[in-house]
Amino acid sequence: MKKDIQIPEVKDVYMAITHQYNEVFNTNDWNAYLINDKEEPLEMVLIVSHGFDGETKTSVMRHKIDSLPAKSGAKIELLQEEVLKLNNEFKLTFFLNDILHEKTFLFKKNSLKVSALRPVKMLNQRGIIAK
Repeated sequence: MKKDIQIPEVKDVYMAITHQYNEVFNTNDWNAYLINDKEEPLEMVLIVSHGFDGETKTSVMRHKIDSLPAKSGAKIELLQEEVLKLNNEFKLTFFLNDILHEKTFLFKKNSLKVSALRPVKMLNQRGIIAK
């Protein structure tokens, strides 16, 4: 039964949105990253993301990473300027030691702005972290 299913609390795994210069297109891009600050790799990682605010909704994006090594990060998606004014939600599911884990990260609307950027040491970039 549902009450018998226990999903452990997710620790040391974060989503970050960075603002970085793209040398190919000469633009400053907003990119979403998944950060694994654990000592073990994450397996079969699935991320479902979308933006929303009332009636306004973006398309649902789905991403898969077979394995995310310990103490590393992976770029998930590019965020277009138009979605920064929306709530941006990232639903994460992964296996760690053959146990299913899940967590939802939310970047509230209008929180993704240059003035909110802070150093993200794991990525060696400036960004905003959702824990």
